[in-house]
Parts: sequence; structure tokens; C-alpha cells
Amino acid sequence: MPQLRSEETRERLLQAAAACFAEYGYEATGTAEICRQAGVSKGAFYHHFPTKQAVFLELLNRWLEGLEAQMTAAQAGAASAPDRLRAMAASAAPVFRDGGEGQMTLFLEFWSQAARDAQVRQAALAHYHRYRDDFAERVRAGQAEGSLGPADPSTVAHVIVSLAVGLLLQSLLDPHGADWGKVAQAGLDIVLNGLKPDQKGL
Repeated sequence: MPQLRSEETRERLLQAAAACFAEYGYEATGTAEICRQAGVSKGAFYHHFPTKQAVFLELLNRWLEGLEAQMTAAQAGAASAPDRLRAMAASAAPVFRDGGEGQMTLFLEFWSQAARDAQVRQAALAHYHRYRDDFAERVRAGQAEGSLGPADPSTVAHVIVSLAVGLLLQSLLDPHGADWGKVAQAGLDIVLNGLKPDQKGL
């Protein structure tokens, strides 16, 4: 039971921190406000997290690891490399539609803080490098099986990640401007159509 209560307290702190960071921003959020919203003492906070930055990094890792696991699971059973890439894009579409304004604002806060904080930047880059490596491997597999034409796999991976990040930012600024999940899938189709074996590719 003590272990369960400890895990519940940690989860309340993470949820409160996510809400605070999304509403006030990382810099303007203090540990006192996180504790107030979580309904716990500062002692409980420091039992679970040594610093505010540690909470922030935990939230960043959770979000990106969850997205990564979601995309990995989605591609299981896909017949070809293009199908696997499309399945990954489709699995990420709910992030645009159902992420909620708070979560998308938190995403922007991650990027903003990564520009200022080397530790946050390195944590984010570790995930994005894995995304790019995975996309590049999917492109190589497609080239090997003949479903994708010649192009530099790393360049294609950079394009796919850049497309995703750019659309996330657009969906935050103009959430009702388009069905951003569909736009993401259409954007990937445009990239893949340019990589058809009978095309010169990128």
C-alpha cells in the first residue's frame, strides 16, 4: 500500500506539473504551484523529483516515448515499407485531433525550453534521432524490396520529421484551420509518391 500511495503521489505531481507548464509556461511555474495543484507537500515533491527540471524531463520523455511506442505498434503487419510509414502516420494523427490545447501548448513549451536548456535539448534530440533513424531504416527497407525508388534515406527521414513538427506547430497556432491529422497523412503521401520506383526521387 505505501508503494501504491507513492506512485499515486508521483502521478498527481506529473499531472499537476503538465497543467502548470501548459498554462503558465516552464519559467513562470514554481514547485509551490505544482504542489498546490497536486495537493501534496514540498517534501513529497522532492521525494520524487530533485528539481523542477526533472519533472519537465519526465513529462517530455513520457510524451515522446508514448508516441514512439504508438507508431511502432501501428506498423506491425503492414505489407510494405510505404504501408508501414503510412500506418505510423495514421497512428500519430490523433495527436493533432485529440491532443487537446493543453497538451499541444505543452509541446510548444518543450521546444521553447529545449532552445534554452542543453539538458532538455539533449533529451528531446535523443528521441528525434531515434525517429529519424527508424524512418531512414524504413526507407532503406523499401528500396531493398523495390517499393521505394532511389533517394538518400537520411534526407527523406529529415523531411518526414520536419513535416510532422511543422504540422504540430501549425495545429497549435490554428487548431481549426484544417484537419491536421489528414494533412499529415496527405503530406506523407506526397513524399512517398515522389519516391515511387519509376520516379527519380529526391
